[in-house]
Amino acid sequence: MDQPVIVITGGTRGIGKGLARAFVQSQCRVVICARDGDRLAQTLAELDASIPGAANRLHGQNCDVADATAVQALWDAAIDQFGRVDIWINNAAIGSHEVDFWQHDPATIETLIRINLLGTMHGCRTAVRGMLEQGHGHLYTLEGWGSSGERRRGSSLYGTSKAALRYFTKSLAAELRGTPVKLSSLNPGVVPTDLLALSIRPEQATQIRRFINIFGDRVETVAPALADRVLGNQRHGARIQWLTPRRLLTRLLQAPFRRRQVIGPRGENLG
Repeated sequence: MDQPVIVITGGTRGIGKGLARAFVQSQCRVVICARDGDRLAQTLAELDASIPGAANRLHGQNCDVADATAVQALWDAAIDQFGRVDIWINNAAIGSHEVDFWQHDPATIETLIRINLLGTMHGCRTAVRGMLEQGHGHLYTLEGWGSSGERRRGSSLYGTSKAALRYFTKSLAAELRGTPVKLSSLNPGVVPTDLLALSIRPEQATQIRRFINIFGDRVETVAPALADRVLGNQRHGARIQWLTPRRLLTRLLQAPFRRRQVIGPRGENLG
């Protein structure tokens, strides 16, 4: 089989954009989507300008993952463009300001749950149906803060969406056992993106900056490593982590002696 065809939802910023770049650089054929058409066009142009031959291996599609019809259109566009989908990565997600849950307005709650949870469900449903029909495929969900039960004040909304996705992933993986479709998850760890920047309250800035500089890594470090793991993974139910317990412990022990600067004192590289 020639190089795989990969669909990445939310592929115009953060980890999604980093994964798209890494896969295209590995000669994969990649379809990315976004709700913002201008940002999508800008990302496609940027990748095309910086990666030789990218235009022949890259396609973009406007898509709101909270809309099941739009997600099906994304699958159809990938099939029309490249003939199949080998890997589908449900990356699209949004964050929210970290405030006590009751301070969120209903629209914020509904939008975040629709994109983070329903968006992944729509993506999985569409990808599984298409992959069963074509006879193969591997799809991924994206873990985040809350996936392993982490809690901090102000994270109830976002954390709940990721905790629910962890249950959904494990349950769907069990349902897919014995089929030609595989399901795994990706956990990028602590990565400074605009999603993280949105959530930080001013009074938290110093503490979170220190946390990121101890445990965090930039997109350009994490995304290529995750992409390599995805391309090499043949195991159903794999949980691909960047910030493994061993790496986390090593950085914690090294923190008093080794200064890392992932973001600067004014938040450089955050967002």
